Amino acid sequence: MHQSLSLVEPGFSEEATTVHPETKLTYSRLVVLIAWGITLFASILPEILLNETGLYVPPWLNWLRLGVLAVLWALAMIWQPLRPLRNFIVFWLVIFAASEITARISFTLPGFQSFLGGGNFVSILQPQQFGKLAVTLIVILALAVLGYHRKQFFLTPGDLSAPITPVKWMGFPKPDPWWSFGGQYSVYIALGMGVIAWLVSRPSPALFTKIIPALPAILLFAAMNAFNEEMTLRAPMLATLEAPAGMHQAWYMSALYFGIAHFYGIPYGWIGIVLATFNGWLLGKAMLETRGLFWAWWMHFLQDVVIFAFLVMGSITPGG
Repeated sequence: MHQSLSLVEPGFSEEATTVHPETKLTYSRLVVLIAWGITLFASILPEILLNETGLYVPPWLNWLRLGVLAVLWALAMIWQPLRPLRNFIVFWLVIFAASEITARISFTLPGFQSFLGGGNFVSILQPQQFGKLAVTLIVILALAVLGYHRKQFFLTPGDLSAPITPVKWMGFPKPDPWWSFGGQYSVYIALGMGVIAWLVSRPSPALFTKIIPALPAILLFAAMNAFNEEMTLRAPMLATLEAPAGMHQAWYMSALYFGIAHFYGIPYGWIGIVLATFNGWLLGKAMLETRGLFWAWWMHFLQDVVIFAFLVMGSITPGG
């Protein structure tokens, strides 16, 4: 895979982002460093550090993020190193603003919940996933307004048979097609998630009978969650970072952000971050190499089906 050093983004002119050849490498490193700082600041790492050390997590932390990001956006108008990251900063502003707005809206649909069979799982997941979908749609609209074509932010299936970049330690030393690599690893990762969930919870065989009647809800919410997270936690980061920071740095940042976002997921804690970061690396590989959403969504979807099945049984809960 080729890492572009281009600093041109949609909506920006070549002239506005041209850097003298002698300073281009240094400038690119500064852009990457700033992008990493923004990524970690925008993640829930501050909340994790405060929580895990027993300190107070202020309820206004997201508003602080919005304020800092707004200052950075204004600074990008006058400070050259920040200019290539304007769209990246706008993306985070949209995410946090949309999250604050949608958090004040009720997405509970009692009739739809009854149609899906009701129950605690449906009553929690239905408003949660519809709220996340609202944020996703706002992000997609914002990317379009910024001048990105849907293919530029991976809102397309992509080339399902694109050759992979070989990964010897994963058993693929040659550029096999993605249908082979993705087809296998989508099953491996889902099975691995199932084993981890089973080892953590050890549910009794009787609990598995709860899965069948809840299967339509499990499949629907797994499909929604995979789409929502891919189009908010991954695709916009790759789209807005690939030009100014390079493909590999955008890939690594999105993987770590995805990992940190799952600290309070399943499995819980720092082990969860490590596993989710690897998962984010794999899903980012899928998105970048196929230039589309399908394989990342499919692998994510199968994992969520497994997790949601264990949630239906009540044998695991997010956050430990």
